[in-house]
Amino acid sequence: MADALGLDARVRPVTVAGVDYLNIEGDDDLLTRVVSEASGAFALFGSADGLLRPTALERRRPYSDDLVTIQKYQGKTNEQFTHLLLNVTAALAKRPQALLDGSLHVLDPMCGRGTTLNTCLLRGIDVTGVDLDKKDFEAYQAFIATWLRSHRLKHEIDASQVRREGRTLGRALELETAPTKEDWKAGRTQQVTYLNVDTTRLERVMRRTSVDVVVADTPYGVQHGSHGDKLDRSPVQLLERALPSWHDTLRTGGTVGLAYNRHVVKPAELADVLDAHGFSVVHGHGAPAAGLDEGAFRHRVDASIDRDIVVARKG
Repeated sequence: MADALGLDARVRPVTVAGVDYLNIEGDDDLLTRVVSEASGAFALFGSADGLLRPTALERRRPYSDDLVTIQKYQGKTNEQFTHLLLNVTAALAKRPQALLDGSLHVLDPMCGRGTTLNTCLLRGIDVTGVDLDKKDFEAYQAFIATWLRSHRLKHEIDASQVRREGRTLGRALELETAPTKEDWKAGRTQQVTYLNVDTTRLERVMRRTSVDVVVADTPYGVQHGSHGDKLDRSPVQLLERALPSWHDTLRTGGTVGLAYNRHVVKPAELADVLDAHGFSVVHGHGAPAAGLDEGAFRHRVDASIDRDIVVARKG
């Protein structure tokens, strides 16, 4: 993210008293803010005369962390990885500063039970999620309503049917909340929308060029699946059908970030399908982002999942 924002930062691993750290050097005042938002940032220290001085993380976290940690269910995406995918995708968009100032609008077109929705809410970012699975929609609705009540947060939440031209396409959950009563009264609120509709037909329910980034944890061909569709283990068939709709929803200069399982789809396949639908890969197959190796985010989840990230830009 530092490179994307034009910051001159030098990063290297160091060991102090037997403990491994990342040493980050830079002159820009914005650097602390950027480092604080990193998915792996748990503590920050200044260094002087060989001593470490604790430094407060400068991050937007208007709500408590249990918003993303309390849910436990099979197949849940690790919330730290969700932060990472969001950071990388937004940093490679035309306007990466939006991630820091809270003006970003995120779309997760395969949001499941809402890890991305909760991650964005935690960071004070507006977000729209889409999923066709009714059980996932209902599980998220029950969780977020209970969480808001238990934390005594001012909010408005509304569930309704999505209808177009006399037909019911699905359901919608619309939420508006704020971290304090003062914020609520002043209109400093965040919006979360969950659309229980077909992700391949978003043009029927969402405005064109209405979101800044798209992030999605694609089906891994193991415990996940493309809800309601009889597809093979690879997500390529689903992406072929969904990308035109996602492209229309995304603003020019916006980015789409996809997590995928290399055991079921190859980087070249993803690059080809993204290119065919008007996107240019900026990190992934043959296109390492500035300051990163092409496989910088590749990691083994378990024996059946070798996870990696591809990011592509519109326009």
